[in-house]
Amino acid sequence: MTDLVRARRQRIAKYTKLANRLGYLCYAVAMATFIIGFVGSFNSTVSTIVIASLIIGSVLLAPAIVLGYGIKAAEREDRQRGVL
Repeated sequence: MTDLVRARRQRIAKYTKLANRLGYLCYAVAMATFIIGFVGSFNSTVSTIVIASLIIGSVLLAPAIVLGYGIKAAEREDRQRGVL
């Protein structure tokens, strides 16, 4: 018999890992675009890509980081209590 709470935690952990990867990817795109714009020509398209990437990355990372820490803490507490 599977534990529904642990199954739900694992599913949420999978989504938080994906959101972390996408969020950091957006930050990398923002930094690369900024450097390209700094070396080349910094126009409105470069500015829009940098700002959009930073916003999307922040929106993805903020809840993913918090949920990730919460899941890790819940798993650690379950192990300490001997529930697992």
